Amino acid sequence: MSQERKQIDGIVVVPENSEEVLNQRQLTDYREFREQLIKWILNLGKDPEKANGYAWDTARQRSYKIDKFYRWVWEQEGGYTLKATPRHAEEYSKELAYEDHSSTHKASIQKALKTLFKFKRYQGKDVEWERSIKFSSNSGTHNARDFLTRDERRKIKEAVLEYGSIPHYDSLNPEQRDRWKQHLAQRFEKPKAEVSKDDWKRANGWKYPSMVWVSMDAGLRPKEVGRASVDWLDLENGMLRIAKEDSTKNTDNWNVGLSDRTANILRKWVAEREQYDKYTDTDQLWLTKYGNPYGTEALNRLLRKLCEEASIPVSNRDVTWYSIRHSVGTYMARDSGLAAAQAQLRHKSERTTMRYDQAPVEDRKKTLNNWD
Repeated sequence: MSQERKQIDGIVVVPENSEEVLNQRQLTDYREFREQLIKWILNLGKDPEKANGYAWDTARQRSYKIDKFYRWVWEQEGGYTLKATPRHAEEYSKELAYEDHSSTHKASIQKALKTLFKFKRYQGKDVEWERSIKFSSNSGTHNARDFLTRDERRKIKEAVLEYGSIPHYDSLNPEQRDRWKQHLAQRFEKPKAEVSKDDWKRANGWKYPSMVWVSMDAGLRPKEVGRASVDWLDLENGMLRIAKEDSTKNTDNWNVGLSDRTANILRKWVAEREQYDKYTDTDQLWLTKYGNPYGTEALNRLLRKLCEEASIPVSNRDVTWYSIRHSVGTYMARDSGLAAAQAQLRHKSERTTMRYDQAPVEDRKKTLNNWD
């Protein structure tokens, strides 16, 4: 990796789009600033007095949004500068108001800008931004209508079995194999000469299928995907046993059922997982290619790609990883009752589960067709 493509804990210091518009001296100056910023967000950004930083996925998202903001500042100022001011943030927010993005996305950009000015104050600069435009964020609250239908659940589970797969090594002639080697070299960020048969197996691995299929059964929240441990697995009995210290939003131990197919996919992933060095000293069930736990943004990106692969329309819908959880609650309540849905989703209160007690769109369509 070149100096310009340096990373901190898997977060690119200077993204390519910024690299391309800076000369060497500007790039050096900007890189030094970005290194300080990213380290601060990761280690101190949430609460500097308690040395409490943001989670990796949050730090990654905010660092990239700040970089995009700086490129906008450079366009406004006619050249490179690190002097991003509250006036810039205010004008940037006004432009955001007219863009075709959700309020949640716009609010996340404003949070990134607030983080930037918080960093500047930490450095001793007298900057404070009071927003005149405030975008509402629904982060952490999700509309139960944004669930996946039965057919969409099936398509996504099928799509993830195809996602990222490549032809078998022995089925290719030398010319085809050479092209796929080039593809794998780019995918795994390694020299083409170092691509081996092991990389072929890795490309057709079981990580993504296991992550998606388990979430389709258990309705895992993004944080639970990030926390998932091999200690949770009871594959002999086809279930997850989630200890109370690992549970999200409750203090109980939970036994969560898995389908036979999901358990078989998990067995394949557990065997494959042991072959990767990054799992040697951790019980984490799934890690990103950078060796970090999965977070909301990475999971939402994966789901969007799978929807695209499966030709599932997402316009006018807020399809996120929580849509998987909502589909589990909706159909579990529909097919097995609220008690089953409550146990499967790990809700302490039945009132929380009741929001999933609704008629799925398929049932409503069936009723309408019966009226004709």
